[in-house]
Amino acid sequence: MAEFNSLNRRLFLKRSSYLVGFGAIASSPFAALGSNDKRQYLTVLHTNDWHSRIEAFPDTDKNNAGKGGAASRATLIQQIRNEASNVLLLDAGDIFQGTPYFNFYEGALEYKLMTAMGYDIATLGNHDFDNGIQGIVKQLPLAGFQFVNANYDFTKTALKGHVHPYRILHKQGIKIGVFGIGIDLKGLVPDANFQNLIHYNPIQTAEQTAAILRNKKCDLVICLSHLGFEYKTNQTSDLVLANSKADIDLIIGGHTHTFLKEPVLVKNQLGKSVIINQVGWAGLQLGRIDFEFEQGVYKQLTSQASSIAITCI
Repeated sequence: MAEFNSLNRRLFLKRSSYLVGFGAIASSPFAALGSNDKRQYLTVLHTNDWHSRIEAFPDTDKNNAGKGGAASRATLIQQIRNEASNVLLLDAGDIFQGTPYFNFYEGALEYKLMTAMGYDIATLGNHDFDNGIQGIVKQLPLAGFQFVNANYDFTKTALKGHVHPYRILHKQGIKIGVFGIGIDLKGLVPDANFQNLIHYNPIQTAEQTAAILRNKKCDLVICLSHLGFEYKTNQTSDLVLANSKADIDLIIGGHTHTFLKEPVLVKNQLGKSVIINQVGWAGLQLGRIDFEFEQGVYKQLTSQASSIAITCI
């Protein structure tokens, strides 16, 4: 457990990881609560870039034999919900594309599975536009969760009104603001696939949106980012975003398929520490961060990266 004295509020980060087997799971540090416990708890589960990986990797795969798969993830998510009272399930984009399931079902299966798992909010990645904006609209009736993106203007597209800049959720008296930030689609997606979409500066938009959420008295501000964790060029990344004036507590990242062994903490220009986490790709891991609050201010968090290794039957 490491202490960061620079925080105005004391923040402790316990770093650990565990491998999930058949029904085996490490217990949450906040699972056992006394009836008189006035503290509040929130478990944030997250994925990114699962790229239509419906089944586990085949046994012949050199690196990930038997790992991943939607069934494994669903089992793990349910186990965590059984032990934690307040759970958010979020995704940082690139839900679509990567296996024949997407080519055949065009995203329907992905949205159905995420709905069954109880996802709350997701953002859009560049590959979610691989069948164009109409391809997303076609599958929206199957999505029992919400989409957020603050720096894509969908006003002149068929997605108008379906993707919100942010959403505010309430869990056990905790007010959580969640917003999305997306990468510039130019050069990543054919122009026709995002025609009439306007892309705004991600840093400026994030600063403005986080300020709105703070003004609305959110206790925790989460950004679902599909910018990428880090680049050797000057391209905007999660690290750049974390270093800005945006008053964000947690950035859940995607796009670069980065397996972070532990969350990264960056001090922003406001003097506050921002947490960044990303869990690779293909649904191989489920990110988990447990927050402990006292009177609306989080005092402690514990992070766990769960490798999903239950064979999909």
